[in-house]
Amino acid sequence: MPKKTLKLITPSVERMRKISSLRVLGDWIYATNLWHINRYSSAMAFFVGLFVAFMPIPGQMIAAAALAVMLRCNLPLAVGLVWVTNPVTMPAIFFLAYKLGAMIIDVPVQPMQFELSFHWLSYRLSAIWQPFLLGCLLCGLFFGSLGYFVINVMWRMRVARMWRERKRRRQLAAKMKAQAAAAAESSRDPG
Repeated sequence: MPKKTLKLITPSVERMRKISSLRVLGDWIYATNLWHINRYSSAMAFFVGLFVAFMPIPGQMIAAAALAVMLRCNLPLAVGLVWVTNPVTMPAIFFLAYKLGAMIIDVPVQPMQFELSFHWLSYRLSAIWQPFLLGCLLCGLFFGSLGYFVINVMWRMRVARMWRERKRRRQLAAKMKAQAAAAAESSRDPG
């Protein structure tokens, strides 16, 4: 993801300081790496955000924010990536995680008909919690690591491309300067 695009999306520290409700949190919220876009903070934010997105916990955004502060990575990116799991995608993602955990533990996959009720949570979830949590942990680690490495590779490729472009421009400028010097030299030569 280009650095300029990320800068447009994320708020600056100056804009954050103007929000009076954040003053309650103290000065640590304005730490440079929490808002800065660099290779480490962006890649680690992708790891944190995608890892926490696969965790079946309430308050995922708070957990991502806490991890972002502890690991000194980009806070808005980490919190925003948690929304990979949203009410639309969550059933499919968590079922995939459950199937993965069941396959690793080698237990049969039980057909699930989800209900958001205390009865379902206390009886059905108690029967599948081990493969479900294992699958969530493994998916979180895999997709978080994948995000980390993809952002790192993309960042390095962009920097290498920029260096090549800069080198090409310098060579072109040197060539133009040499041609201009040769033309000036030949115009001065009465020959």
